[in-house]
Amino acid sequence: MKPINVLILAAGLGTRMRSDRAKVLHRLGSRPLIAHALRTAARLDPASIVVVVGHQAEDVMEASREALDGEMSARLRFVHQAEQKGTGHAVKCAADELSSTPGLLVVCYGDTPLVRAETLQKLIDEHERGGHSATLLTIRLDNPPAYGRIIRDEEGRFRRIIEDRDCTPEQRAITEINPGFYCFDIPTLLPALDRLSPQNAQGEYYLTDVPEHLLSAGLGVGTVEHDDPHELEGINNRVELAAMWKRLRQETLRRLMLDGVTIVDPDSTYIDDGVEIGRDSIIHPQVVIEGRSRIGSGCEIGSWSHLTDADIGDECRLLNGCVITGSRLAGKNTVGPYAHLRMNTTLEPEAVVGNFVEVKKSTLGRDTKAMHLSYLGDATIGERVNIGAATVTCNYDGVRKNPTIIEDDVRIGSDTMLVAPVRVGRGATTGAGAVVIRDVPPKSLAVGVPARVIRQGE
Repeated sequence: MKPINVLILAAGLGTRMRSDRAKVLHRLGSRPLIAHALRTAARLDPASIVVVVGHQAEDVMEASREALDGEMSARLRFVHQAEQKGTGHAVKCAADELSSTPGLLVVCYGDTPLVRAETLQKLIDEHERGGHSATLLTIRLDNPPAYGRIIRDEEGRFRRIIEDRDCTPEQRAITEINPGFYCFDIPTLLPALDRLSPQNAQGEYYLTDVPEHLLSAGLGVGTVEHDDPHELEGINNRVELAAMWKRLRQETLRRLMLDGVTIVDPDSTYIDDGVEIGRDSIIHPQVVIEGRSRIGSGCEIGSWSHLTDADIGDECRLLNGCVITGSRLAGKNTVGPYAHLRMNTTLEPEAVVGNFVEVKKSTLGRDTKAMHLSYLGDATIGERVNIGAATVTCNYDGVRKNPTIIEDDVRIGSDTMLVAPVRVGRGATTGAGAVVIRDVPPKSLAVGVPARVIRQGE
């Protein structure tokens, strides 16, 4: 097997999106379109991934780097197409990058997010098996869109591709089309690119002309007929983006249900394709789960909850209307209803957060409870702590955020204001309405405004 390289064309603005943002930066689920293409490319374990950028190049490059992790990110390369003069011109812009690259080149697109790695691998396998210089995917449609038509000879052998705008009426009636996915031998591709000419209806350099040039040079060109047109579809406007988002969501929900997840109302449930959910979890209607979220087994997620990059351990219960972002529940936790956890909050096992409680960048220890109407920010809270209703950690002094530390077995009275930085010692208690501006010693009682210690610990 020759080394595999992937070239992703992502230079266009996408004028039909009616947007100031490059098309490949529009999101499908929680990831931009370019990220979907890159994740598929990475599954081929290529020696390199080259992205052709143009409009908003810096933003596209940043999104591309964010899409790949570790070693695969180190294989990422970029080339710039300053003017968009067709697909052949885009590939030619990468010629210098490819000239020192051995092996095969798979060409795909930044706006075709549903293409599977298995489909591209099938293309590569046929290319290798047939010993071709170029191999392309084709597909047959009863009413073809404005794609290039596959022209074959009387014995069914591939001869050329004619773009829709250049077709005669007879050629336009051909139902076998070219969706634009290729595998090339790089050493034979590069000289063929030099032969491209813009003598066509669009005045562009067509990559579709390359196979014909290879044939004329006595080299082999093969085809692989694909049977799923939806997989190869590109996105041209926001209507198509919404339709593809719906299709991807339906596939994700079906996969999860077949894996043992109960989704009460799939029509109203939105779950990104990268989300993991364990067996016997129940997802109620109107739930949104996105990003790199993971939900363990035996969980229950109540209606109107919205989870983003959340890590939910086994046997957790989220009541209605919870919002959890970038936070972790260790397991056997109950949250809500209408609670908000954000910015790396952690609930240790069996910790409970209740009605209208907001927790930001804080840790709640095992079996700790904050049940009602509280704000806990920049706090480290120990085990078996009870946080009374309307407690606030006053973490911002107008200049910086300050920490609150509450040790194990503390009882915080209702409406306590903890003015950070402050520490409440193990086993201490604050009275209702206390404003704590100094550390509270262990096993003591602090009351009043400002709070003073009226009983020392023993």
